[in-house]
Amino acid sequence: MDAAALSDTPGIRIEPIAAAHIDSFHDALDVIAREKKYLSMLEATPLPQTREFVMGMIAKGNPQFVATAEGEVVGWCDISRHFFPSRAHRGRLGMGILPTYRGKGLGRRLIETTLRAAQKSGFARIELDVYEDNARAIALYEKTGFAREGIVRRAACIDGRFIDAISMALLFDERGFS
Repeated sequence: MDAAALSDTPGIRIEPIAAAHIDSFHDALDVIAREKKYLSMLEATPLPQTREFVMGMIAKGNPQFVATAEGEVVGWCDISRHFFPSRAHRGRLGMGILPTYRGKGLGRRLIETTLRAAQKSGFARIELDVYEDNARAIALYEKTGFAREGIVRRAACIDGRFIDAISMALLFDERGFS
């Protein structure tokens, strides 16, 4: 069955990011960053830096998928391979979904699509940090095979409030991900 037909959000497509998505991706990134709840950044990087990031991800073959509605990015999930050769089996996951599209199964579709691509690309370990007060994201990560590995105390400071983060990881050979 086509991935676009498997959602509670009709008309949403999951597809690899392309240059044509960059402006819309940047807009979605900025909306979510300005919520000051989920991302480390508090606003999107300038558009030229976002363009450089996306084109670099594409050039390196790193998995990066977007969810689109009527051609506009409403969510994304990406995995950046670690820079050092001794850690090239590891990747760091990042994702976000616009507020009106949350709670409809889109996050699971995005993460599963991206994890399948990462596994095919030879990643062995996928890592992430999630703020400890983000119960919805923690539940999603656990459902998709991530395990808690530790707490990063005072991982972020947003508007004068410290937030701890939970470090999580998925090891493909231990989780039986498919």
